[in-house]
This record gives sequence, C-alpha cells and structure tokens, in this order.
Amino acid sequence: MGGYKLADTEKRFAEIIWDREPIPSPELVKICEKEMNWKKSTTYTVLKKLCDKGIFQNENALVRAKMSKEEFYGAQSREYVEHMFAGSLPRFLTAFCSGRKLSLQEAEEMRRLIDENLGGDAGEGRE
Repeated sequence: MGGYKLADTEKRFAEIIWDREPIPSPELVKICEKEMNWKKSTTYTVLKKLCDKGIFQNENALVRAKMSKEEFYGAQSREYVEHMFAGSLPRFLTAFCSGRKLSLQEAEEMRRLIDENLGGDAGEGRE
C-alpha cells in the first residue's frame, strides 16, 4: 500500500489544487507561500511528487488534476480494503461496524449503494 497514501501536508496541498484547478503554477507557489509557509522549491518538489503519482499534471506552467478528488479518495479506499482486508468489502464492513449500530439512514444508504453497484461476476470469489 502506498500509491494513494498522502501525508497530511500533501493532502492539504492537493486540496488547494483541487479547489482552484486549473491553476497557474506561479499562482500555486504564491498560495502555498501564504497558506502553508512554503518556499517555491518546496511547492515544486511536492507538486512533482504528486504528479509522479499520477494525481496532477503540470504542463506549460498550468497545474491540472489527472484524478478528481472523488476518484483519488475512491482509489485510496479501494487500495486500503485490498491491502487490509484482502479486497473483501464484507470483511471491511464487519470491522467498521463492530461495536456500533448503524442508524436507519446509514442502513438505507448502504442498501441504495448496493443496489446501484450490484454487478454480475465482479466480486465473485470474495467474501
């Protein structure tokens, strides 16, 4: 696991980009200097790292998302379930729900998600 794992500062930086993209990289440098107290070199180092992970791209001094925030957090969640629960969503939900009761609203939302995402053989062989 690690492809979609971000440190807290990287996550904050990513949120800055997602909230403003597409954003010119010089403007991003100014924002990070003000909001994160970063030097220009730090901004470009972290940006390169996140570009190398396939989350953002910086072309012609314009930073854009290659993955939306929702796509990123979805991939991060799937990676976590795969790593920690051998890809078993039921095992994950069992662990997540242990020691607490679902509210009626949570249960209805889970039923809706199951109905929307019910597929043929996609999860065959998993618990």
